[in-house]
Amino acid sequence: MDEVGQALDRGGPAQPLVSARHLTKHFPLRRRFFGRQEVVKAVDDLNLDLMKGETLAVVGESGCGKSTASRLLMGLIAPTAGDVIFDGDRVGSSELSPKAYCRQVAMVFQDSYASLNPRLSIAESIAFPPMVHGLGRTEAVARAYELLEAVGLSPTQFARRYPHELSGGQRQRVNIARALALRPRLIILDEPVSALDKSVEAQVLNLLMDLKQEFKLSYLFISHDLNVVHHVADRVVVMYLGRVMEVGPIDVVFKSPQHPYTRALLASRPSRGQSRREARPPLIGDPPSPSNPPPGCRFSTRCSFAEPVCSRLTPDLAQANGVVGHAAACIMLVPSSGHSLAHRMVA
Repeated sequence: MDEVGQALDRGGPAQPLVSARHLTKHFPLRRRFFGRQEVVKAVDDLNLDLMKGETLAVVGESGCGKSTASRLLMGLIAPTAGDVIFDGDRVGSSELSPKAYCRQVAMVFQDSYASLNPRLSIAESIAFPPMVHGLGRTEAVARAYELLEAVGLSPTQFARRYPHELSGGQRQRVNIARALALRPRLIILDEPVSALDKSVEAQVLNLLMDLKQEFKLSYLFISHDLNVVHHVADRVVVMYLGRVMEVGPIDVVFKSPQHPYTRALLASRPSRGQSRREARPPLIGDPPSPSNPPPGCRFSTRCSFAEPVCSRLTPDLAQANGVVGHAAACIMLVPSSGHSLAHRMVA
């Protein structure tokens, strides 16, 4: 790999590009007087694989841990426990230093304006990461001009402008160009279109899909918008209170969700017609505090199928619906769990 170029694929297509293994992040709270130290369990024992060339979406309500998970995978915050493995190498080990890992992973944030330095021109913002990693100024600026063309912004019109002179959609295109500046293999997209108008949102999503093919990228797509996720993702991970509730191919999960929480999220999607509207809301109440999650299944306090056993057993991911790669963390999928509906399809 050159100093600021894209690494070769060492592990082959069957090896995940990035994996999380028991990844955990607990944020300490102020210690109570003569009390124990409380922590916010933002991400708790996260395990996932993102394959090469795929778009893996992570969805859930606000506070479910999806943005914290993205920052852990990016290396912006240190985990409390667990490992991130990139193409077979553990990040932070002798095989893959954090600096080398950062050259292969980039991130696009939701707030397009706060992500850019207001004192740098657009070309300077894009050229800055390669220069930090050793590329000469002339070559870095030339790369910035090329990437502006790639994201649909004319360098002659935009290179010397500043962030406040651009619209939200144009700034997000600049952020995407900057994410490509080090020629990464993985781009983490944290709510990249949620602040944009719908017409601009569609343009940016189409741009991302085109760039994925052109630059041979993989995406981790964080979003609360299930309609957007269905449009762009290959697989989906559903999170609740720091844990994975369901994972599987996007079409399978959306057509036949096996976890009650996933079903509730899908039923909450906005609908233009009357046919999908329900008499009562699919989700009632707010999630419990992540500093004091309920025992057993974390969704049990809001689940209409909950039984006493749900508070005693913490479910692991179990194969769902007979589809390879589709799994849900619900004891109704485990025949010996003791739930009255065990191993029946959730109706």
